[in-house]
Amino acid sequence: MNQADIRAFFDQQHQASRQHIEVPALVRKERLLRIQKIVQEHGTTLAAAVQADFGVRSPQLTEMADLMVLRTMLSHTLRHLNAWMRNQRVWTPLHLLPSMARIERQPLGVVGIIAPWNYPLQLALGPAIAAIAAGNRVMLKPSELTPHTSAQLAHVIGQFFAPDEFCVIQGDAQVASQFAGLPFDHLVFTGSTAVGRKVAIAAAQHLTPTTLELGGKSPCIIGNDCELEQAALRIAHGKLLNAGQTCIAPDYLLLPRGQEQAFEQAYRKAVAQLFPSIAGNPDYASIINQKHFHRLRSLAQQAESQGAHVQWLESAQTAATSAAPGWGDAVQRQMTPALVWNVHSGMDIMREEIFGPLLPVISYDRLDDVIQAINAGPRPLALYWFGKDEKLRDSVLRRTVSGGVTVNDTLMHVAHDNLPFGGVGPSGWGAYHGEHGFLRFSHQKSVFLQAKWSPAAWLYPPYGPKFERIMALIKRLG
Repeated sequence: MNQADIRAFFDQQHQASRQHIEVPALVRKERLLRIQKIVQEHGTTLAAAVQADFGVRSPQLTEMADLMVLRTMLSHTLRHLNAWMRNQRVWTPLHLLPSMARIERQPLGVVGIIAPWNYPLQLALGPAIAAIAAGNRVMLKPSELTPHTSAQLAHVIGQFFAPDEFCVIQGDAQVASQFAGLPFDHLVFTGSTAVGRKVAIAAAQHLTPTTLELGGKSPCIIGNDCELEQAALRIAHGKLLNAGQTCIAPDYLLLPRGQEQAFEQAYRKAVAQLFPSIAGNPDYASIINQKHFHRLRSLAQQAESQGAHVQWLESAQTAATSAAPGWGDAVQRQMTPALVWNVHSGMDIMREEIFGPLLPVISYDRLDDVIQAINAGPRPLALYWFGKDEKLRDSVLRRTVSGGVTVNDTLMHVAHDNLPFGGVGPSGWGAYHGEHGFLRFSHQKSVFLQAKWSPAAWLYPPYGPKFERIMALIKRLG
């Protein structure tokens, strides 16, 4: 698709959004029900496309991490949409009475979405659900790294939506760059911080507001009173879901000094419980492609060359890879989980977002040192705390800033429809999910309704003693 084609789709949506500014609840719900039908009727086909793109990724994982999330999001949105759309009456100060005021929530117009490859259904259709609920038209650019999924999304969305309602633009990084340069009313990007900067620069040319869902180094802190076996299982699940290719996965672990051996044993046991085998296990996703696999291997090798100890957690069992015909080199990309010890800040593995099954472990003596180290780096997308002491927990929450937090588990704050999902600073800005997404993609228009009689007339010129008396009264009332 060339630049002229992309612009033609945009112009069609832009014109439609300006001709039909008011989008009733009935229209919005009918469009949401169409997405619901896509998920219900084509979920199996879409999950198969995701598996084809990864090589090894079970349909059950896609059902849980993509489709189930979308179903919940749709149900929640449909249930609450009428309430979200209502005008909001606001209190009027005494000196402006008897006037009234309200906030009206209107569609922005055309929302562009640049989706990533790691959860290619949830992170494409999730923002679209929020944008359509807010009454907008949507243009979606899926990732070029998941071509089967992108093609299938384009096919089913084209079946259920007119191009001026919701359309899919397929193409490579150059197409994504052209897409980001369109004068959208709002642009959503999910991906790396480096690409996010480029998207923000492109959007700035048209003063397009953006929502950037990025990533970074999300810390996981173990408290001294933590139940280590339970924590290790929950950390392993959060770290190894989708083989670590999750933006909110625990990126590195902060562990009380002296608990290294106990944690290693607990984590090894947890990995074996979740994934009795790695190679050929359909429940353990492969790394998306060779480029990313080699990047992860290089992170581990570079860390070892600088003094780190990489402890590969080889499974006790060996899978029968013959049970998975057609996987090809995808089995070779099922990367063995590893703990990485003796890391320091100069290593690439501690400077870059890992996005894979490598878990660096840093031992600490004082919690104050942990907080200081977290605050010295870019603000993370997620933070995890494991421990029973509520005072220590609250101290960590008060003294650190992150996009979101889960206590005594990982990932779960993203599953809560009433919590905003988003980053802060280098991990992104803006948030969606539930009403927060509806508001993100709405214009909240201020409306002031002046009464037939207005006290403001007392403040018209010419100014004189009467004006001074009224201003003095307003000051006393204020």
